[in-house]
Amino acid sequence: MQTLRSLSFLLVLLVACAGIGAVVPEGAFAQSEDEIKSQISEHAQRIKDLEAEIAEAERQRLILNGQSQTLQTAIKSIDITRQQTSTQINLTQTRISSTNLQLNELSYNIEDTEQLIALDKRTLEESIRNMAEAGEISLVEQVFASGDLTEAWTAIDDAASLNTALRANVANLSQAKDALGAQLQDVDAKKNELTNLASDLGIQKQSLDVQKSEKDRLLSQTKNQESVYQDLITRKRAERALFEQALSSLENSLKAVGQAEVPTVQTGVLAWPYSPSFAAACEGKAGALGNPRCITQYFGNTAFATANSQIYNGSGHNAIDIGMPSGTPVQAALSGTVMGTGNTDAVPGCFSFGKWVLIKHPNGLATSYSHLSSITVSAGQSVSTGQTIGLSGMTGYATGPHLHFSVYVATGVKIMDLGAWRKQQGQPAGTGCSAGGAVMPVAPPSAYLNPMSYL
Repeated sequence: MQTLRSLSFLLVLLVACAGIGAVVPEGAFAQSEDEIKSQISEHAQRIKDLEAEIAEAERQRLILNGQSQTLQTAIKSIDITRQQTSTQINLTQTRISSTNLQLNELSYNIEDTEQLIALDKRTLEESIRNMAEAGEISLVEQVFASGDLTEAWTAIDDAASLNTALRANVANLSQAKDALGAQLQDVDAKKNELTNLASDLGIQKQSLDVQKSEKDRLLSQTKNQESVYQDLITRKRAERALFEQALSSLENSLKAVGQAEVPTVQTGVLAWPYSPSFAAACEGKAGALGNPRCITQYFGNTAFATANSQIYNGSGHNAIDIGMPSGTPVQAALSGTVMGTGNTDAVPGCFSFGKWVLIKHPNGLATSYSHLSSITVSAGQSVSTGQTIGLSGMTGYATGPHLHFSVYVATGVKIMDLGAWRKQQGQPAGTGCSAGGAVMPVAPPSAYLNPMSYL
């Protein structure tokens, strides 16, 4: 009789403990957790407000781009971009703070889960000990030792309920462990997010410096006078036309690429040379630009190339132009090896590629990225798809910030000095790029490929 009462008492105690184990403890950290949740909510609203501010700045910049090219609009465009970048820095800092708060919230959840696991383990251990003690008298013995049939059935029911409760307790323990594992994964993800945000913040601060130096350079070149600015644009166009003629002569002298050397056309082979966040911003400008990829000029005989044949020497546009605010991270479109980098602005009057990077890919393609404001890779370096290789800008022949993205047959593209080649050909030294010293990617016309065929 005493054994049956003990068994019944153990069952009640176990069921009660199992019930406690199914509920997350409250109390010690409840107020702090509420404060964290409130702060996370405030940060979320702040993030929405900053994103709206960035979008409005972009709308203003697009309006400016559609206006006539003057010194005033050029400076205002830089100022808007700087304002946009400053807001982006605030946004990133807010996201960092929000992520830290989420880490704090996870730490509370993890502590609560660890308490649950400890409670479930203690309850389970105690239950097993009590079962072992009760097991010294078999259930059959207890039934036959009972005074009446009702007490016997009660013993059987108690034993069955005890087993059920134990199974539930084991399940609770297993679920708590699974929850802990998921929370620890969340912590790792948040830590990675913080690392990426910190990297973004560093790049954005560099971008702000780039934009300031661009404005200072423009004001220095023009002495803040519209007439000087227009003279500068006219001179750039004239030098650009001379450069294109000389470059065309060089490229036409190179050995043509055979059709067998051209990689199979397949979209999606190359990634777009910018981040997912920039891609999302481009989708928001699809109505204004007529495409969701921020393309301002396509490959080939575009309307602009046809109307300004002197700029491209009648050969059409050999790349695609992607409108990018100065300081935007430019990413490798595919893994590969950096064939070389350069800066044609180092040669006075050489209005061409500006700062550029050329990458050779293992699939027979090569890509180049021009008009950069800064370069973060070097010749011979291996790069991976999506790796930042520099920041966008408006170096070389560029009247506005953009990326000149070219795709070549890798076997056809070389890095050459236009001036040195002219000298080898017995041609007189020219001016600007033709004067010598400016190295750049060069390829026969047959080696240029339409980037849209592989993006």
